[in-house]
Amino acid sequence: MAFNPNNYKAPAAKKLPVVLLLDISGSMSGEKINTLYDSVVEMVDSFVAAQVKETIIDVAVITFGRKVELHTPYTSVAELQKSGINRFHADGMTPMGIALQMAKDMIDDKNTTPSNIYRPAVVLVSDGQPNDSWQKPLDNFIRDGRSAKCQRFAIAIGNDADRNVLERFTGEKANVMFAEDASGMADCFQKFTMSVSTRATSQNPNVIPTPNNASFDNNPKQDTDDDDEYI
Repeated sequence: MAFNPNNYKAPAAKKLPVVLLLDISGSMSGEKINTLYDSVVEMVDSFVAAQVKETIIDVAVITFGRKVELHTPYTSVAELQKSGINRFHADGMTPMGIALQMAKDMIDDKNTTPSNIYRPAVVLVSDGQPNDSWQKPLDNFIRDGRSAKCQRFAIAIGNDADRNVLERFTGEKANVMFAEDASGMADCFQKFTMSVSTRATSQNPNVIPTPNNASFDNNPKQDTDDDDEYI
């Protein structure tokens, strides 16, 4: 075979998207909203440190409270670290269903979330109960389309958080973390960050760990669905 220097190409970096669904209702005001913001900033810093050349972590933030908003479109963590993240402002109720619908539409749209990426990781954070029609949007998110293949986590803050809804979202009790108050929120975010960072630095970031008794260990059992691309 004749030597052809054009046959030698460096592997192209692929993206691992992370989507945050954050409850910023009025009950999150004060210490909780400040801790939530600080936890997201620390998460971004940790992702920057965990990135490898072959994997780029992008973060998108959807907030729901007085309104549902794409607070931060997909942005690389390196860029977010440089530019900073706009602060969150707690107000309103808990329209979780609309937030789930927005997240699903964003993930299912191949122009926004393309196919040549790793399966997204999604975390839903809430300190209360949904006040809108959430059942159908939640079921659609976890059962239909491309969103159904996401890695899903949830963080319940305080005793008023509806953990049944969050467990239904994740499909695994082990993927629901509980923070008794604002002080425990940072620990939950660290666990989520560790799980995503482990994926980002693994041989195949498309392999999603299967929860077990130590669901956030560095060597968890693994889902065997290891498609090269996100469908």
